[in-house]
Amino acid sequence: MKRKVIKLNNIIIGIEGLVGAGKTSICREFLNVIPNSVLLNGGNLYRAIVYAITKEEKNFFKLQNIMKNADIKKYMDDNNIELKIEDRETVIYINGEKADEKKLQSNTSSLYVSLIGGVADNTKLFEFARDYINSLKDKYNIIISGRAIMKIYPKLDYHLFIVADIDERVNRKCIQYKEDIENNIISRSEIKKSIVKRDKLQKIAGFYKIYPNTIKIDTSDCKSVQEATQKVIQILNLHNKED
Repeated sequence: MKRKVIKLNNIIIGIEGLVGAGKTSICREFLNVIPNSVLLNGGNLYRAIVYAITKEEKNFFKLQNIMKNADIKKYMDDNNIELKIEDRETVIYINGEKADEKKLQSNTSSLYVSLIGGVADNTKLFEFARDYINSLKDKYNIIISGRAIMKIYPKLDYHLFIVADIDERVNRKCIQYKEDIENNIISRSEIKKSIVKRDKLQKIAGFYKIYPNTIKIDTSDCKSVQEATQKVIQILNLHNKED
């Protein structure tokens, strides 16, 4: 499919979505269709902090108590977690070493992120993220992938929320965890249970909130990330015309 380039200047797009709906893949494809853009993967920053936390304590219920109202930014600083931009996308360094994205994106890590994100105090981390965005907004078109983006940066030019039906989301996660499935580390049914559990945790945490200016986009019928991205672009163009 031929990519349709969208012409935007110094805009900030926040993309959220249901677990497994494909928001991160769409964000990365946006780098190919939005000139002078950078991708800030807020989800990976949070995952790195949680990864550091869970190296010390892995019990799900103990973590829920330990992290209740805990300052998540302090854990970021204590573990020397840094954001850097490489190839137009943020990457994470922990104690000077580049983080392994596969470990950050593991199914278990994802569950911990959904849990901790809903009970920890994110105030100072959100302030850090807001300042980071402000430091880049005059130079680039900024694409942000993550949760609670409207809370972090209410002045988004576009706030998108990507959805897809549960079976399609399971299919997409099975592609992501293909190697683990082939090695019998996880099964399709376990992936589905994890998505359902994470959905519940995300809702409880308020991370699935739809705002008056949110553009909700269903990608269930899209057969590729390129097709999903072009659907988003078409809807954005329609939205612009309505404005």
